[in-house]
Amino acid sequence: MTQQEVRRTADQVLSLAPDSVSRKAGSKLGVPERWFGAGCSREGVVWGVCRGGDGTSYRTVVGTADPLPESAGPVSDCTCPSRRSPCAHALGLLVLWARGEESVPVTETPDWVAARSGRSPGEGANDTSGEVGSGLVDPEAARRRAERRAERITAGAAELEQRLADLLRSGLATAERPGYGLWEETAARMVDAQAPGLAARVRELDSVVASGPDWPTRLLEECALLHLLGRGWQHRERLPGSLAATVRTRVGLPSAPAGPPVRDHWLVLAQYDLPDPRLTTRRIWLYGIGSGRTALVLSYGPAGRAPDLALPVGLALDTELSAHPGSGRLRATLGERFAPPAPATVRPPGVTTTEATVRYGEALRDDPWQESVPVTLDDVVPVPDGDGWQVADASGDTALPLVQGPAGRSGLWRLVALSGGGPVKVFGECGHRGFTPLTAWAPGAGEAVRL
Repeated sequence: MTQQEVRRTADQVLSLAPDSVSRKAGSKLGVPERWFGAGCSREGVVWGVCRGGDGTSYRTVVGTADPLPESAGPVSDCTCPSRRSPCAHALGLLVLWARGEESVPVTETPDWVAARSGRSPGEGANDTSGEVGSGLVDPEAARRRAERRAERITAGAAELEQRLADLLRSGLATAERPGYGLWEETAARMVDAQAPGLAARVRELDSVVASGPDWPTRLLEECALLHLLGRGWQHRERLPGSLAATVRTRVGLPSAPAGPPVRDHWLVLAQYDLPDPRLTTRRIWLYGIGSGRTALVLSYGPAGRAPDLALPVGLALDTELSAHPGSGRLRATLGERFAPPAPATVRPPGVTTTEATVRYGEALRDDPWQESVPVTLDDVVPVPDGDGWQVADASGDTALPLVQGPAGRSGLWRLVALSGGGPVKVFGECGHRGFTPLTAWAPGAGEAVRL
């Protein structure tokens, strides 16, 4: 198989950590001030010298060419005494590299890097199973790492199944007891199993318990989805290719773009951040003016810090996008840009509220864990609905409940003010809770308004 450079995102890098201690340490080391002499080559190697807290320095080299989509991580070599693979320094260097060439530029390979990456196996502290050799790439070693990680995830999924079964036997009411710590403990076990996707879904169960009087129903639904995901992983070899890829992504395995890139003028539909104690995730929705495709680009930054990638809403990019595998293939990675962002008068075609719910139902058929789908609604009017709001078709009798977006109630009020009681075009995410508005256009040639 042809080897290719895999530029993972920060969260994908940290998902490769062998344990939670390495993950936390790697996150702290992924900042420029901890490194000097950092650089990378176009042959798939990144290097740097990490300043230790005790005044020591560690030379780290990581191979970024990985032929396996389920690999447990790239081959690394470090002068630190850690026996973990990859070590915290390798993780930190890759987190830094994920920030782009501004943090880790392409430079001439230093002699010490060439010496370490060209040594015989077994000469470094982190050399295991012959993984460090010429070019720091060994497909067979990568395959063994992928198998070990798959085994850990399988064991984690089996443990999760047992804990869900114990919860159902003891009754859902036990989850409401003060000091009930099952979710965080179980999430930590999923992190140890190198299944960050399972860990994230487990953590969300804690918020379900405090979500209102119908929380037992919602908790049971979420537990059923977790059970389905665990079973899907355990029987992934029997699933259709696209669904198997979706299951791998949902449990937290990193994926590389698949298939040829698509060049188009991509309209920036929306951009917003999802803060987390561990990571800031930026979601950017794009619409291909020529292809008619909608794509999601993700960018990441350390907790409390904005991601580097920022695209102005309403502008169009002449660029290439490469889709990731999985049902729907919405996730994509930005490729080469051919011109700076430019204003665009084109707007995406819209659908009715009924068609939006149908689209979400079709997405659930292919991906039962899908929270929402991108939808543009045409000619809808925001109207009061008890204590909340809904968007109703101007020429029909159907509506969708409005869900507060990243801006909270202020975003809803901006939509109401823009509408003024008349129909507007709105882009957002349609899911089981309703419609979350993100961007709107007033009638005429008005500019896009972020909500």
